[in-house]
Amino acid sequence: MNERAKKYIGDRNFYRMLLAIAVPIMIQNGFTNFVSMLDNIMVGRLGTEQMSGVAIANQLVFIYNLCIFGGLSGAGIFTAQFYGKNDNEGIRHTFRFKLILATILTVVAIIVLSAFGEQLIGIYLHSSEDGGDLAFALKSGMDYMEVVFLGMFPFMLVQVYSSTLRECGETVLPMKAGVAAVFVNLIFNYLLIYGKFGFPYMGVRGAAVATVISRFVEAGIVLVWTHCHKTENPYIEGLYRSLKVPKQLCLNITTKGLPLLLNEALWSSGMALLVQCYSMRGLNAVAGVNIAETLNNVFKVVFLAFGSSVGIIIGRLLGAGRMEEAKDTDRKIIVFSIFISAILGVFMAAISGVFPKIYNTNDAARHIATILILAQAVCLPLNAFKNATYFTLRSGGRTFITFLFDGGFVWAVSLPTAFILSRFTNASVLWIFIGVQIGEFLKGFIGYVLVKKGVWIRNIVTE
Repeated sequence: MNERAKKYIGDRNFYRMLLAIAVPIMIQNGFTNFVSMLDNIMVGRLGTEQMSGVAIANQLVFIYNLCIFGGLSGAGIFTAQFYGKNDNEGIRHTFRFKLILATILTVVAIIVLSAFGEQLIGIYLHSSEDGGDLAFALKSGMDYMEVVFLGMFPFMLVQVYSSTLRECGETVLPMKAGVAAVFVNLIFNYLLIYGKFGFPYMGVRGAAVATVISRFVEAGIVLVWTHCHKTENPYIEGLYRSLKVPKQLCLNITTKGLPLLLNEALWSSGMALLVQCYSMRGLNAVAGVNIAETLNNVFKVVFLAFGSSVGIIIGRLLGAGRMEEAKDTDRKIIVFSIFISAILGVFMAAISGVFPKIYNTNDAARHIATILILAQAVCLPLNAFKNATYFTLRSGGRTFITFLFDGGFVWAVSLPTAFILSRFTNASVLWIFIGVQIGEFLKGFIGYVLVKKGVWIRNIVTE
């Protein structure tokens, strides 16, 4: 291998190290998204209205999920770097910070969705020439959401524990817990959605109940294992003797983490509003977007896992003061992520015409789904690069830059584009999507410049 190739391609030990971290995350998220896809298909077999209502409800819950992710990410930067310098007390403090913040976010989410859930679902429901029972779609969404609330607290605990475990090098246990949970979810979906083997027929409520049961199973596995393996997790000793977090560390985490929380809140709400723009083209557009996004979620778990690996691996190297190694490692992970995503994009395109036929919906919704899947397949390598860039900037604590780069960009460029095309033109869903993606190329270029300049190369725990 020549010197130029070595700059972008690692040796066997490099990929062994990378895959040891990334593969368990891929498996966990892959199983989760695969079963979510099966869940989606099972609901989709009930009809277009049920599928659309549940998809809209999940879009709103998705905002909560991403706020939890963003809220924990700020503390996670410090956790990874504390782990890099073997500071267990520092890890305890970041864990407590995560727990307190996640509890607050969960309570707020339940209050908001309980009070305004019906109105929020209603903004996605628009009549069109394609028809559709909008009232039934609204009822389906509310039936689902009212049950899913019960799974928010166990979900919150899993995220607090699993994120800390991963940042401290334990990626296998969260994977095992996730796999167990998705199997439980799959089994109870079948039993409760359709009323099999003596279980009641519950329709969309059955899907929600299955999700809640799986959340409790996953939380039970993660919490019990963590507290029963104190040797592997020394920071767990004395964790709950106090919930106190040092004031200065709390300020530091807040300074770094608030932009991440705001970023995820803005990004996820921006994505929800993008779907709302697509929904202006009728209920079939909602169904088609949901089908396409369900498949896209399964394929993108690979580059998302590589992005998480960037945060973990680069965070440790920066915490240990190995700056040049961090820069070299980051470049090679990004290249590998783009390469794998390009291959997956080919497979995704190959099944674009087959996958929508699984759903019990009409030809118009299937056609919309097919063309969107093709468009998403083409964009997969670009999305892989943007994701790795985001985690690179975040690993060095450049959270305000990531805030502008990610959530800020959605609201400044993507959302206005979709809003104008959906309200002031007759553009189809496909052309609205393409208009948004054109702007994403600008985002990719900005990310390239920021990473190349090395603005992220910092040791924030020493600072």
